[in-house]
This record gives sequence, structure tokens and C-alpha cells, in this order.
Amino acid sequence: MTAKQAGVTMQRLAVLSDAETATGYRLAGAEVIEATPETALQALEQAIQAGTYGLIAVDTGLIADPATATARVMRGRDLPILLPIPSLKDAFNPNTVDAKAYMGKLVRDTIGFDIKL
Repeated sequence: MTAKQAGVTMQRLAVLSDAETATGYRLAGAEVIEATPETALQALEQAIQAGTYGLIAVDTGLIADPATATARVMRGRDLPILLPIPSLKDAFNPNTVDAKAYMGKLVRDTIGFDIKL
């Protein structure tokens, strides 16, 4: 029995991202909402109000704290869940971040310990 046959409404996943990073998310099969830093908040609020998303991953390069930025629109709503994800531009900027340390932190935060290669 499919979810549709059972009368279950399926919530969709979307990623709010800049145009450069959007291609990678699309290649991974994700639905992408493209935005610039100037249009990101409006795009996120529209996606929330659409009511079709269960999870929206938000590039922190566009909106640093999506939960705080959308508190008014999210009032009284359980969904979508807003998941801040690190901006790839910030993560691999050699002037501000050591990429090896960044990747090590991601691994450590995900599995709970370091892996040395």
C-alpha cells in the first residue's frame, strides 16, 4: 500500500541555497529553492506558508539563523522543520576556514570521534 492509497499526506524536502550550490543539491535529487542573500528570507517565508514542505534545509550563508528569522511566520506551525546547513562558500574559504579542520569537525560531530587518515 502506498502512502497515497493510505490517505497519508507526504511532506516534501527542499533546500534553500544559492545558485552556485543549488546544482549539487539538484544532482543529489533534492528540490531546491534558489535565492540570494537579499531574497532568501522572502523565499523561505513563502516556502513555509505553502505548507508542502516537512523539512527545509537552509544555507547559513543566506540566513544565519532561520528559526529566529522566521519566528513570526512559524508561530503555531509544527512543520516545516528548518535545518541550518553550513554554507559551502564559508566552509571552504581558505582565508577564514581550514578545510581539513572543518571536515574533521563534521566527522567528529556526526559519529562522535575523530578519524585520522
